[in-house]
Amino acid sequence: MSDTTVNSEYDYAVVGGGSAGCVVASRLSEDPTIRVLLLEAGAKNDSPLVRWPAGYARLQGSKVRWEWSTVPQKHLDNRELLFPQGKLLGGGSSVNSMVYIRGNRKDYDSWLDQGNEGWGYDDLLPYFRRSEDNERFADVYHGTNGPMGVSDQRFPIDLTRKFVRAAQEAGFPYNADFNGRSQHGVGYYQVTQRAVRRSSTAAAFIYPHQSRPNLTVVTNARVTRIAIKNGRAASVDYLLPGSARPQTVAATAEVVVSAGAINSPKLLMLSGVGPAAHLKRLGIEPVADLPVGRNLQDHMDVYCCVSLKEPVSYNGHDRGPMALWYGLQFLMFGSGPITSNVCEGGAFVSTTGDSDWPDIQMHFLPAYVIDHGRVRVAGHGMTLNTAYLRPESRGHVTLASADPMADPLIDPDYMSHPNDWRHSIDGFKLAREILDQPSFRKLYKAEHLPGKEIRTDEQIAAYIRQWAKTDFHPAGTCKMGKDETSVVDIDLKVHGVEGLRVIDASIMPTLVSGNTNAPSIMIGERGVDAILKRREPKAAIPTMDGKRDKRPFSAIVGGRLS
Repeated sequence: MSDTTVNSEYDYAVVGGGSAGCVVASRLSEDPTIRVLLLEAGAKNDSPLVRWPAGYARLQGSKVRWEWSTVPQKHLDNRELLFPQGKLLGGGSSVNSMVYIRGNRKDYDSWLDQGNEGWGYDDLLPYFRRSEDNERFADVYHGTNGPMGVSDQRFPIDLTRKFVRAAQEAGFPYNADFNGRSQHGVGYYQVTQRAVRRSSTAAAFIYPHQSRPNLTVVTNARVTRIAIKNGRAASVDYLLPGSARPQTVAATAEVVVSAGAINSPKLLMLSGVGPAAHLKRLGIEPVADLPVGRNLQDHMDVYCCVSLKEPVSYNGHDRGPMALWYGLQFLMFGSGPITSNVCEGGAFVSTTGDSDWPDIQMHFLPAYVIDHGRVRVAGHGMTLNTAYLRPESRGHVTLASADPMADPLIDPDYMSHPNDWRHSIDGFKLAREILDQPSFRKLYKAEHLPGKEIRTDEQIAAYIRQWAKTDFHPAGTCKMGKDETSVVDIDLKVHGVEGLRVIDASIMPTLVSGNTNAPSIMIGERGVDAILKRREPKAAIPTMDGKRDKRPFSAIVGGRLS
């Protein structure tokens, strides 16, 4: 794609071909009269490691990810945490674990309550549905005609089934659809897959439309600056591999920045949009004095690892003679361990008793997964991750220098708010309760991390400081809103600059209660409608006697309201 002929101007230049950017470019180019350029810093990568579900565990390295680290985290023993993000066409949707989670109704209604008209749950549900082609659910909550495949996992390992049962033994209800009427409970994650292959935004929104004459996609294109002239975004500069001189392309309508919660604020600041004092210190002339890079939020994982008596996990499946058999099994029959996203089951639970708005997400991994898989452990094990879903800690992204090739300074300031400690510790205790249920006891050998001797809140806090990690969900650095803490308005236009929008997870006022891929895709869909000055009608959610449907889970069969 990088050898595609590039014109000198387009109507829209979209910077960043990730979860949101691919959606924006594809939807805009549905109109043959609109000329769209999509610029992606990474490559087009459709290798088996990207397409095959289990391959994502091997997708590490600078070719497919930005291998960033945070600045030392003063509340986590001054550790510099690995902080990777996708760097290829499809962005995070091409390298993540494919978990399809939208968040909670109350997340979006809280955005609405903050003054963001048109961003409540009923407003946004149609945009989730628009992208979705769900193989099982066909109800008011789900779409079946969208380009992105969403499916059940075909062959979850028995250890995941035991987790789902153990959580019920611990008192949590079974939930057949985390994206439906209720988020609370335990169940199996649906995934962004079609026919047991990853359904990234590149595969769903870009690859089928590469022949459109009005859509140009350039990969390996490192955007270095947006030129803002007379208060308007006029063009973008980008570098191609082996070239020391940037290319310039004009955008006659708008520049859309969809580079993610780290690179979007970085690019804006390099272009003069950001905190004026910070930019001046680096020799960058401010164009708009805005709190770009502030309000950084992320989910932080705390994990409990258990060693098992029997070889019933995924550990070792990627090595030795059996790895070849599993590859053949997948290619010939579409079955076996390679169909797994590893993160097959999960739960949304509450430490406060509010089942309508769970504050803890659990990811069950039927294998040892320690420090992003960088720590190898002999034998078989399982890992239960917990993340506090609504952290009150706020960090920031700043520039290290005016050099566009320099990595940004990333400071999530994890655990800087005392409430984050309370919820994280309580969530970890709930995970331990599940792992101690009858379904696991016959397999349970020992608690590998942190170890059964770690019992008190103080000991658990010390363990968190030593081992907690990112959950890969940064957001909020180009905040949507109307006050002085915001960067974009409800149409995602950058305050004070014409012809410039931000459309990605960085616009979230507050982080959603769950994974961020599906919300980013929704933001892409909603952002396109803002550009085209149209809006989907609000969703009509079923009610009973004037109230929201409160029937028990047993009244919902196959995802349809009975």
